[in-house]
Amino acid sequence: MRDLENKIAFVTGASRGLGKGIALVLAEKGADVIVNYRTNEKEAAEVCIEIERLGGKALPLQGDVSKSEDVDKIFAKIKEDFGRLDILVNNAGTTKSQDIFETSEEDWDFIVNTNLKSTFLCSKTAMEIMRKQKSGRIVNMSSIVAHRGALYGHVHYAATKGGIISFTKTLARTAAPFGITVNAIAPGIIETELLFQTHGEAEVQKLSDTVPLGLGRVRDIGLGTAFLCGEGGRYITGATLDINGGMYLR
Repeated sequence: MRDLENKIAFVTGASRGLGKGIALVLAEKGADVIVNYRTNEKEAAEVCIEIERLGGKALPLQGDVSKSEDVDKIFAKIKEDFGRLDILVNNAGTTKSQDIFETSEEDWDFIVNTNLKSTFLCSKTAMEIMRKQKSGRIVNMSSIVAHRGALYGHVHYAATKGGIISFTKTLARTAAPFGITVNAIAPGIIETELLFQTHGEAEVQKLSDTVPLGLGRVRDIGLGTAFLCGEGGRYITGATLDINGGMYLR
């Protein structure tokens, strides 16, 4: 079912991992997708090729979405090429395998800017477009750690993901009168490159053993995002969709 036909979607951090999976599912459902990347130009181009194979239009846009000047350039290009924006997925994010004793001020600022400040900057600019349209969907990528805390350090990452949920609830109230919904997704342990880079194979296996349904797939997050952006998400706002295989129940 292509219930996102003729929709324009912008996915941050979409050259690999969750962002790539989300972009591909949105395209599969009919959306044209703007693929944001910071440094992985080749991988972003490959994602665009895959989107076009699915029958959609794709535009790769380079930019560091934690920097306001880059965000301004990106959205100017979106307005120039498409004239509208229907879907924003704030996916760009990273972490470092550190506990609080290992985390420097520079590390803290980098993670907070990448994960949380980027969500603010892109949401603010997107909402200026969506407010004029009287419609739009925003989906913010949080994490299971926002509910229960990170198990092995990652204090900066957990803080940003908790902040994203509070940001989502507050923004949903502001956005509702303009026909804009704002929701979050809190993934559990999903098989991505970042997971293995930050935790290592042995630790990932240990984590997988604690999940009733095992490790999640990137496509699971893409399908959840598409649901919130499609007809099924029309009357849902300020919510957090837990996609964690039963790892955390609330």
